[in-house]
Amino acid sequence: MEMEKLLNELYSHSLTNIKLGLENIKNLCEKLGNPQNDYRIIHVGGTNGKGSTSTTIEKVLLENGYKVGKYTSPHILKFNERIQVSGVEISDEEVAKYYYMVKEIMAKYNIGATFFEITTAMMFKYFSDKKVDFAVIEVGLGGKYDATNVAHGEITIITNVTLDHTEFLGNDIYTIALEKGGIIKDDSYVIVGSSEKEFLRGIETSSKNYINVLEKYKNSKFNLNFENFTTEIEIENEKFISPLFGIHQYNNFLCAYEGLKKLGISNEGIKQGLKKVVWPCRFEIMKKDKNILILDGAHNIDSMSKLKETVLEHYKKDEIVTITSILKDKKIEEMVPILREFSGNIILTSLKENSRGLTGEELKKYFTENLENIVVEEDIKKSYEKAVNLNKKLIIICGSFYLLSKFKEEVK
Repeated sequence: MEMEKLLNELYSHSLTNIKLGLENIKNLCEKLGNPQNDYRIIHVGGTNGKGSTSTTIEKVLLENGYKVGKYTSPHILKFNERIQVSGVEISDEEVAKYYYMVKEIMAKYNIGATFFEITTAMMFKYFSDKKVDFAVIEVGLGGKYDATNVAHGEITIITNVTLDHTEFLGNDIYTIALEKGGIIKDDSYVIVGSSEKEFLRGIETSSKNYINVLEKYKNSKFNLNFENFTTEIEIENEKFISPLFGIHQYNNFLCAYEGLKKLGISNEGIKQGLKKVVWPCRFEIMKKDKNILILDGAHNIDSMSKLKETVLEHYKKDEIVTITSILKDKKIEEMVPILREFSGNIILTSLKENSRGLTGEELKKYFTENLENIVVEEDIKKSYEKAVNLNKKLIIICGSFYLLSKFKEEVK
């Protein structure tokens, strides 16, 4: 079966076999020999910052001589990005091999499973066969009932909780924190990256023995270097330079730093590993000539607020043009005012090919006043051309990872 057809078949499982709980993934893993028990696991959950934290830990461990698997979602351009060993994506041939392995077990033992459960089972077995020392595993959605939760995290990191995916996780911070905290095991070393009271109250139902890095490292400092687009962090007179840029990256780094120190990695080992850190579409700088182009996966209220906070540290609102499209299941009414606070010109484009997407015209309905600097251009290439022609210092593309993927595919 060619790769496109195989992936279409795999994606089709998203619409079937949805069953609350871990029974499906436990059954799959048991038939695979419980491969999730064959390596040490760092389990990373939270609303935002999971990918940045996971990638920092992965790169530092690799630089310090360990063989490391990393599991993240969603992918930006291709499925293979989700499953990596030593920084190398799983090959098409290996995707096929492990999909058919899991598919055969599902048929033989009449196990129904979703796309994410199947992919997670594939990942566990792949990492086992590759004999990784560590697996850095990012939670897909929530925590307690997420398929990754059959893993036993030696270190469990929960970066933060904000109101996102409320239709699945709950309508308040405490309830969502309860769900996220469900990944904590009795003997896990637990790290959190937020001091929000309701978040901590939720976490404490699963563990009283957690490390809040914002409290532990409250005397630390950070600086955003807008010349090199790096985040400079100072901890106990040691300076660390993270290529991941933004105010929020300080919190993410502290979570990663605490985990790495627990694993015995030296400050020098962390500094060397940071030089290798790359995380696409998280304040990713694409061009630095006449226009600076930023791709950022700000797709909810919190991440849009963090983007605003970062860019306004250095740029004025009228120096920025933003191209955006937001999925219909997001809190668009609350995201739009934040967007308008940091961007003087906004171009609305289309994600109509996505079942959750909107056209630019549909999105415009959420902009109810001061429409003179709001432009609709459904074509992503023409959107970018219009942004360039405005001659602003900074072009930002944000609103959805699907939009960033579309831009990378269609605009060279």
